[in-house]
Amino acid sequence: MSASVVIPTLNAERFIGALLERLLSQTVKFNEIVVIDSESTDKTVEIAKSFAGVTVLNVERRNFNHGGTRDTAIQKTTGDIILCLTQDALPVDENYAANLIAPFADDEKIAMSSGRQIARDDAPVTEKLNREFNYPEHVFVRSKEDLPRLGVKTFFSSDCCSAYRRTAYNAIGGFDKDILVNEDMKIAAQFIFAGYKIAYVGTAGVYHSHNYSLKQQFTRNFDVAAFMKMNGDLFANVSAASEGMKMVKWILLRLVKRGRLIAAGYYVLECATKLLANKLGARYKKLSKKTRIRFALNKNYWKTHE
Repeated sequence: MSASVVIPTLNAERFIGALLERLLSQTVKFNEIVVIDSESTDKTVEIAKSFAGVTVLNVERRNFNHGGTRDTAIQKTTGDIILCLTQDALPVDENYAANLIAPFADDEKIAMSSGRQIARDDAPVTEKLNREFNYPEHVFVRSKEDLPRLGVKTFFSSDCCSAYRRTAYNAIGGFDKDILVNEDMKIAAQFIFAGYKIAYVGTAGVYHSHNYSLKQQFTRNFDVAAFMKMNGDLFANVSAASEGMKMVKWILLRLVKRGRLIAAGYYVLECATKLLANKLGARYKKLSKKTRIRFALNKNYWKTHE
């Protein structure tokens, strides 16, 4: 199977060179690597263009959309499998792509695979534990039959490090072209309900983590909750709370056992912030447009949508 890569960028000067070097050293040789840039003001485009085999596309920042922009880049690729990465994800080794792609050869019903995220060394301890809980080292496949057991985690995936079978992507119409956030989760749900399967590949890892402030946690979770509400046809009857509570208890227990009581206290504050954001995001229709924009991470989306 042939493969292509898509990477959206915005002011990625710190990351893009190392990412492209790691991709070009993979045991899999790509048909093309497409960087789609949203009017970066640093050297992102200059660095990307310096690599042979890398195509750079441009999109106006105000027109960036998590689904539509990625789809624009995908339409410029030719591989049977399309790998998606974010600009700040770095494959751990040269076998990343080969491992991520492997499940597609094993089962033609697998439409999507996603890899393991490993927190960077400078990540907060809570972020490291979050990654440890959500991204184990093993490999498993999910299907519609797993919904009663896994609930919303059946759709758990991330375009930080994912891959798509082109035929399946096209069969369901690709990404939602006008989406607030979570284009990866939505297409994963569409695959599952259409009878496809999703693979998680713990042997395909990237270094990737965030150090979000409480404000960033709030705005991110406001958008995610609004997204879930907007797509109630997919998620209304799928359980989400139990898995979230399981993770919270797991992380808190480890923080307390390690004597990280200040970190545990801050984590409780983080969870309370997320809970408030989730409640407000789920009620976004009752909020004014001005308030939605103030609470949101993706402000451009809310400025152009009622």
